[in-house]
Amino acid sequence: MPDIDIDFQDRNKILEIIKHVPATIEQNGVFKKHNTGVYCTEIPRNPLTGQASIDYKKAEQQGYFKIDFLNVGAYNGIQNEQHLINLLNTEPVWELLGEKEICDQLFHVNGYHTLLAELKPSSVEELAMVLALIRPGKKHLVPVCKDQGFQAIKNDIWVKTEDSYFFKKAHAISYAGVIVVQLNLICERISYEYSEDS
Repeated sequence: MPDIDIDFQDRNKILEIIKHVPATIEQNGVFKKHNTGVYCTEIPRNPLTGQASIDYKKAEQQGYFKIDFLNVGAYNGIQNEQHLINLLNTEPVWELLGEKEICDQLFHVNGYHTLLAELKPSSVEELAMVLALIRPGKKHLVPVCKDQGFQAIKNDIWVKTEDSYFFKKAHAISYAGVIVVQLNLICERISYEYSEDS
């Protein structure tokens, strides 16, 4: 089954207008609402909660298709589609990733400024590798990357692991793109504030 995540500035706005059933997670025999997953097709549901009555993993095995609708505050400040395209296509100041006050404002990498300062990613692909490295399934590659660089982990970083959480390449590249947009938005805001003060 494909794994689809769709990012929204406010996921509730879309959920108000589409028919859906919230996905469910079973943990130790307790069913709770999945944080982001929904079904836009019919699925058995719990009449009391309105949520799927099948755990999302079992539902997938039975052929039900879950979509994750994600809230991504990174889109705050984007004026329109062209602005987003410009931000995505502008080469960021990569060195800023190692600055704590900048890094802590960024999606998925907040708190990792020290690692980013050590690894010094300078492309979307390298930033995606960092995103994969901070997941439990690939943390063992951090020392190799520190010692030998990104080329040394290129063959192992995207290999699927069964025993621990890891990032798929498509997710990591997408999230790296969001970070580039955020980083460029921060620089745009700083530049604007500087020009206002001058």
